[in-house]
Amino acid sequence: MFTGIIEALGTIAATEMRGGDMRLRISSASLPMADVKLGDSIATNGVCLTVVAMVGDGFWADVSNETLSLSTFAKINIGQTVNLERAMLASSRFDGHIVSGHVDGVGRVLSCSKDARSIRLSIEAPANIAHYIATKGSICVDGVSLTVNKVTGNVFELNIVPHTAAETIIQHYRVDAELNLEVDVIARYLERLLQADKPAGRGISMASLADNGFLRTRK
Repeated sequence: MFTGIIEALGTIAATEMRGGDMRLRISSASLPMADVKLGDSIATNGVCLTVVAMVGDGFWADVSNETLSLSTFAKINIGQTVNLERAMLASSRFDGHIVSGHVDGVGRVLSCSKDARSIRLSIEAPANIAHYIATKGSICVDGVSLTVNKVTGNVFELNIVPHTAAETIIQHYRVDAELNLEVDVIARYLERLLQADKPAGRGISMASLADNGFLRTRK
C-alpha cells in the first residue's frame, strides 16, 4: 500500500521484452535504497512494481501484460522521468490517501494553465471509471495523491500547488499527455458491495443508492 506522496524522481534506464511482457530498470539518485530488498514494492508512476533485482542506484522490475494494457507503460521510453514511492510502513505518517498501485486506466490532459502560483489541469478519464471520481474526492494521478476540484461527465479538474509540481513529473505535463489513473479504492469496494447480489460491472445508480438507504426519499 502507498500514500500517493512522492518520495523521489527516477529515470527509466533500460527496457527489455521478455516472453511477451516487459522488464524495466529504474534508476534514482534520490530514492532511499538502503532498506530496499528483493520482493519489495515501489510505485512507479502509480504502478506497484515488485523489485526483482537490485543494481547500483536502482532496481529491475517486471511489468505484466495486464499492467501494460491499463497503463502508460506500454509507451514508456528510456530516459523518461517517473514518480517513485516505496510502500508505506505501518508506523508511517499517512499524509495522502489509500493507494494500492493498481492502475485503473489512462487519462489524457485536455488543458493545462497557470492559476496564480498553481497549475490547473483538466483531465479526461476513461468512460468506464469516470463514475468513481467525485468532487472533493481523492484520485491518484501518476502515483500522486490529489483532490478533485470539479467533475463534468468524464472530465475532472485538479489544482496543483507549487510544491507538488516541483517534486513530481506534473511540472512536465502538457496538453494530450497521457497519465496513469487510480480511483479511490473505497468507491470500488462500495460499488461491489452494493451490487453483491447482481452481476459484476453494472455500476451504482441513483435507484440502487436509494434502495440501499443512502438517499432519503420524500414522503
